[in-house]
Amino acid sequence: MSKHFKPAVLAAILTTSALAVLAQPAGSPPPEGGPGMQQSESEHRAHRQERMKAHMAQRAAELKADLKLTPEQESGWNAYLAAMKPPAPAARPQRDDIAKLSTPERLDKMREMRQQREAEFDKRDAATRSFYASLSAEQKKTFDARTARPMHEEGRRHHGPR
Repeated sequence: MSKHFKPAVLAAILTTSALAVLAQPAGSPPPEGGPGMQQSESEHRAHRQERMKAHMAQRAAELKADLKLTPEQESGWNAYLAAMKPPAPAARPQRDDIAKLSTPERLDKMREMRQQREAEFDKRDAATRSFYASLSAEQKKTFDARTARPMHEEGRRHHGPR
């Protein structure tokens, strides 16, 4: 091949590619399912919640199988699962509404939201302690091993490498 042939072929390929892009109408939407066709935020949130529910159900089934619960422990297990279900998403105050509040009122609103989260945590804490107390020593070891996840590993899984 001549030393001028390769650059000529590359230039022809690049020109053809550029012409194909320029030939598309400017206002046309991307093809169906393309990168521009994103889900609405509420659809995305609903899909994510469904995936989370399925994941939590799978983990609960695996934990229950590993614990080898007795029939007497079933009611405690069901109460534990009910308490561990995430609450319905709380309505977040709108930014405009928060901006209208004075600083002490904003602090009060933040305290109220924090107290609601703490109440949910307390409910889960009590349910976990109650269920844990009903387990045998071997089941407690299994429960401890299956539910202990170091925070640094959990953070990496959700927030990428550090």
